This record gives sequence, structure tokens and C-alpha cells, in this order.
Amino acid sequence: MSEEKHIAGIYIRVSTEDQAREGFSLPEQEKRLRAMCEYKNYEIYKIYKDAGISAKTGNHRPAFEELKEDIKNKKVDTIVVLKLDRLTRSVYDMENIMKFLEENNAYLDCANDDINTTNANGRMVARLLTTVSQNEIERTSERTKIGLAGAIKEGNIPHKTPFGYKRVNKKLVPDPLTKDQVIRIFNLYYEGNSYQTISNIYNQEQVFGKTNWCDSTILKILENEIYKGDFVHGKRTTNPTYYENVVEPLVSKELWEECQVQKRKNSRNYKRDKVYLFLQKLKCPKCGRILGGNATRKKNGNIYYYYQCHNCKISIKEIEIEKEVKKLLADILEYDNVVNEFFLPVLKSKLNNPKEKLEKELKVLDNKKERIKKAYIDSLFTEEEFKEETKIIENQIQCINSKLLENEQTEQLNFTVDDILLKRDMDFINKVKLPISYYAFNDNWDLLDREIKANIIMRYIDNIELEIVRGKYKVKQANFRNTFYSEFEELYKQGYIDIKRPLIFNFDGICVDVNVRYSEYLPIKKVMQHLYRLNEYYEVDLYKGNFYKETKRLDMLPLKKGEVPIRIFPLQDKNNGNENWVSMGMLITKNVPNDIKVNIRDVFETIPAEITKDDIVSQEQL
Repeated sequence: MSEEKHIAGIYIRVSTEDQAREGFSLPEQEKRLRAMCEYKNYEIYKIYKDAGISAKTGNHRPAFEELKEDIKNKKVDTIVVLKLDRLTRSVYDMENIMKFLEENNAYLDCANDDINTTNANGRMVARLLTTVSQNEIERTSERTKIGLAGAIKEGNIPHKTPFGYKRVNKKLVPDPLTKDQVIRIFNLYYEGNSYQTISNIYNQEQVFGKTNWCDSTILKILENEIYKGDFVHGKRTTNPTYYENVVEPLVSKELWEECQVQKRKNSRNYKRDKVYLFLQKLKCPKCGRILGGNATRKKNGNIYYYYQCHNCKISIKEIEIEKEVKKLLADILEYDNVVNEFFLPVLKSKLNNPKEKLEKELKVLDNKKERIKKAYIDSLFTEEEFKEETKIIENQIQCINSKLLENEQTEQLNFTVDDILLKRDMDFINKVKLPISYYAFNDNWDLLDREIKANIIMRYIDNIELEIVRGKYKVKQANFRNTFYSEFEELYKQGYIDIKRPLIFNFDGICVDVNVRYSEYLPIKKVMQHLYRLNEYYEVDLYKGNFYKETKRLDMLPLKKGEVPIRIFPLQDKNNGNENWVSMGMLITKNVPNDIKVNIRDVFETIPAEITKDDIVSQEQL
């Protein structure tokens, strides 16, 4: 062999990750291999270069394919490479290359690896080195995947920042400037609007100054799991990885899933004509699957709704479920009216629209606007591009200014959590004294339309567990959504909201077992402030007594005829070491309207102001 003059094909390759490494550049590889060929007296036929291509299995390498063709045509008989991993890092590919060389009476020579494929030992060394190289690349891949998974779970999503989010310390967080438009897209689609209709609406309104909203943009948003807080890595691969709850969601999982169900229908022609109250909320008591909805229309025009499990062949009437949870739903509606509709939008706006944060965003946009202006002056932008970019920024500035105005208005309203408890007690008193007027001013569950009912159930209830009792399907438990439960629980623990609890107390000389509104401890100063505020509008009294835990009996002055307990609450934060009883207070009123001290409309549309220290002193002196 040494007497033969080998014709060499110098093969050099660099991948994108190799380009920054010393000694792996194409010119460096070529220089070293030319010197080697001169030393070994090889005739160089051609230099074959593959730039920016890794040696992974399946990657198409044009220069290497050309080299193989030249070997087949007997133009080259020796492949010369710097290292074996420049040729391949796959054991499978290496076997195919050696088989190819053997079939074409050709050889392989590596400058940095002592490889000679003309004998069995040389081929064994080549295989061993390739195995080590493949093992290293697989271990690197595993380490990369582990690191990537950890980053994703922390909210660092390795993709382009989706519309509605922004990056803060590399993590995805909702963007207050754009998130509302994403939520609106989901709501519009859920209401039955097609992709085309939504894109037309956005183009007509020129949302964010754009007039090129299209069907595909809307579809991509609706299909993206990120908006329900999840992320799918490798979606186009055969084995994608699903990560749940990795970022703060913009829409509920229920709404996202419902939009996917609707998407499978004809998106351009489909319009929701039936509203199911408990869609995606009921689980089969036998197999645990989510029940599907069905409806039948009778000759009289009435529609009857059912939920079915096709797996277990069972069917449950919607009206039966509604009857069983009606009391719970009425309580939720009361909470929604007071807290969500009246106070939380104000309280949350103070949290979601902090003034300093918004002003900082405004400053960034103003600076960006100035940079665009300078770039236009320096002829880096065309006039059309300048106008388009300026319009986008001005729309964002307008959005921030509106949020700043909203923030300013909420600061002036100055509602507090104390007002939540006050308003709930006022609603209860109004229900007792003025039942007809109360239902005229407040929503009644029975009078709500189906869409409002369904929205309230979706907002507050996660799912409803069913059970079979004597052959009939009954509601076992209603599970609240975490967001609602945590808000309610926090308000309850602090004493600013009430729940219903059973107890026995003396009513006109008779012990009665009833459910009474109960709230946790508040300092006596806050209790008195609350009582005085209620007395601005009504006659309300405070009774004191003891509650015995074992018997659930409230030992207090007997209620007189016409007196109604508004709420009971502990008068002490701790039990003073006594595990059997606790000192309690009870607010009571009378079920007559003649003790209302203000205009009837005021008790529904306003709340009394806080009482000053002087007012408290003067009232106590009376």
C-alpha cells in the first residue's frame, strides 16, 4: 500500500456550535490536512466543505455526498479528515461508511486519531472512537434536556415571546399592554365568532395599529397551550413533552378546552345555539370521565338538557344537578354581586395597575418613540415605516394612559376590605326588610339567563363530583376553582367575609337549630366601627354571649319576635385557654322596614362612610 500514490479527498466540516471553538474552523482544518497529505505523499483531488452542518444522523451533507460519488467514480480512494467526529458521531453511520469504503476499495485516514481502516484492528479502533463520540453527544443531549426542562418549569420558555406576554428576567409574565386582547380573542371565539370574524373586528378597530390581522393569527393564538399556563416542547416531533402550569395563564383551562372543542367544528359556520350550565364540570361517578352535553327540544318548544357518559351509558338531567346545588349557586351569586362586581375590580386594579410600573412603561415607550424619530431623521426609516412604527407606539401609550386614569379613579374611590363585609351585611338586611326591592336591585339565580349562569359556574366551580345513592345520581361535592377559593379563604380568615354555619340558639324561649352567617374574629374596634356604620342606615343591635363547641349551642339573650340574626362572630382572637366555649357577638335587626334611617334607594346604591372618633364618642354618650 505504501508504494501506491493515494488520491485524497480532504473532508472538512464545522457545525454552528463548533464555529467558536479554537482549531475547528474550516481554514484551520484545511491547513493542517494539506500539510498531512504533503507529508504522506497523498495527491489532493479536491477539498470538500460542509459548513454549519452537524454530524447527526439524518442530516444532509452535500459535500460529503459529493465525496462519496467521486469515490464511486474512482476519482478519490482515501478520505482524509482531521478527527473521526468530523466524519460522523453515530455508530450506525460509521458502520455504513466502512462498508461503503470496503465495497469501493477506499480508505479513511484521520490526522488526530490513529486510524487505519485497511485492517481489522484499525476498523475496531474506528468503531470504538465512534462509540465514545456518540456516547458523549448523547450525554450532552441528556444534560441539555434536563437543564431545559428545569428552565421551562421555572417559566423560562425557549421560544419566541407569545403575544400577550413579555420577558422579565428571561421568564414569561403577562404583558399588561397586550394580555387583554388575547383574553378577548378567546371570549369572542367562545361566543361563536369565527377566526375570520375576529380578524375582521381587529382590523376594523386597528388593534395595536395593525390592519393585517388574519385567520391564521387568530388560530395560532387559540391553539397555543401557553395561554392556559402550559407549554408543549417539541410539538412537531414524535415525542413532545408536555409541561403543565409553567407560566401565569391568561385564560382558564376550561375556556381553552372549550374553544378546542368548538374549533373541531366548522369554525366559519358554527354558532353556539345551546348553553350547557355544567359543561366540562361533571364527572361520571363510575369511570371518572367528563360528561358530555346533550339536549332535546319538545313539541312545546322547551329544551331539556342532559349530561351523558357514553362509556357507562348513563344520562343525568341538568335540572336535577341545578336543584341540588341551587343553594350553593345562590350563595356564589351573592358573593359575585358584592365582591367580584362591586369591590374586587377596584381592589385588583390597584394591584394590577400599579402607578409606578405603568409610569415606567410609559417612559420606555417615550424613549422608543424618540429613537424611531431620530432613526427617521437619519434616513434609517422610510416615511411609511416611520408612520407605522409611531402609530403602534402611540396606541400602546394610549393604553397605558387609560390604565393610569383608571388607577387614579380607583384611588379616589378608596374602597377597603372592611367595605366588603359591610356591603354583604347590608344586602342581608335589605333582603330581610325589603325583599321585593332587594330582588329588583340584585340578581336572583332563578331570573338569570343561561349564559350568565354558565359564566358564573365556569368562573367559580372547578368540577362537581357525583355519586350513586340508591340507584340515583346525587351531587357528592362541588369543588371550587383555586383562584376563587384562595380569594374567599383569605377574606374569611381575616374576618372580612362570612360563611353559613349550623348552631342552636334561643329564639323567643325555644331552642332552634338553624344556619347562621358566621365570620371570623375582628378586633373590637373594627366591630364597633362596623356596627356604627350599619346604624347610619338601620337599627342594628349587638348581643353578646357564649358559643359551646360540643353542642353547637349559642347561649345568648333570647331573640324577640321580629328579630333576625345578621351574623355571629368571635369576640376574642383566642379561646383564653378554654377549649369548650368561646365568647361570641351577634348583630341583629328587625324584619320591618320602618327603622330604615335613609332614603330606600340609598341602602342599595351607597354604603355609609366610616365613623370618626368624635362620632363614636357622641353616639356612646347617647
